[in-house]
Amino acid sequence: MTPMTEPQKPAPTENPDSAEFVYNEFSHFAGNCNEYALPWDGQAQVTRVSHELPDGRVASALKWGDGPPELVLLHGGAQNAHTWDTVALALRPCSILAVDLAGHGHSDWRTDGAYGPQNNADDAAALIDVFAPSASVLVGMSLGGLTANVLAATYPWLVQRLVVIDVTPGVTRNKAAEVHAFIEGPQHFASFTEIFDRTTEFNPTRSADSLRRGILHNAHRMPDGSWEWNYDRRPILQEAVSHPEDGDAATFSGDLWGEVADVQAPYLLLRGSLSAVVDDADVAELLVRQPEARVVVVDGAGHSIQGDRPIELAEILRQELNQAT
Repeated sequence: MTPMTEPQKPAPTENPDSAEFVYNEFSHFAGNCNEYALPWDGQAQVTRVSHELPDGRVASALKWGDGPPELVLLHGGAQNAHTWDTVALALRPCSILAVDLAGHGHSDWRTDGAYGPQNNADDAAALIDVFAPSASVLVGMSLGGLTANVLAATYPWLVQRLVVIDVTPGVTRNKAAEVHAFIEGPQHFASFTEIFDRTTEFNPTRSADSLRRGILHNAHRMPDGSWEWNYDRRPILQEAVSHPEDGDAATFSGDLWGEVADVQAPYLLLRGSLSAVVDDADVAELLVRQPEARVVVVDGAGHSIQGDRPIELAEILRQELNQAT
């Protein structure tokens, strides 16, 4: 484990386009708390941890709290571990491991660009085995949800309860059209204002403060003052060119519905009421594969429930943790 100190001082300037702006991943939690009326005393008990994988790549995560993590969180494609910040702050003092999937956040990129659920699950399992082997609940959103299905089926001893957020193997490009349109857009932006405006256009349910924090955690300023996304976009763009009519799940290898059926842990699917990514046919197929699965619709949430309704999601996860004790 390689912990990092969590300085809470604000950046020297709040204008990301200023040459004096310095990104500090631990300096934005006050904003999360202020937006959602959560208590804030100027400190957050969170460190960045990392683990070297067998092939030499480094996998990274945020560890919240001072005890063994009870909860493991896997983000979606084109996101990173900070997508869960408000949820983690709302669940304090719960100990949590929020993982950066390969090619995202602080985790190394793959040379082969193979970021499918099986490879992601292998990486995440290695991190969980080191930092959260006794965790009670595994949560995955979108690509992280498909990954969580595979992880729960392949490494059942690491998963006591499973929560999947707004995804099934039935996802198609048409269902996730808005998601694809956003992440397949430009990589390079002339200014922070430009990247912010595009992000706002595709995220009408999110506040400006929330989107600003999210961009700062997911993009970086170049020496010339322009901005670029952090995550590895090569396979996303290649998939868009090679399989324009397919969806995320359709282009991944393996029997993802079969992985769902193999999950032994109690299964909870959360749907965003404003999202088209999961439809009723997907739910019906899920219940064929997992007859005891529970399905909950979160009102007012789109595909990113943790971004749109983090407090409601935190309460759902608190209940799952209570069920596991």
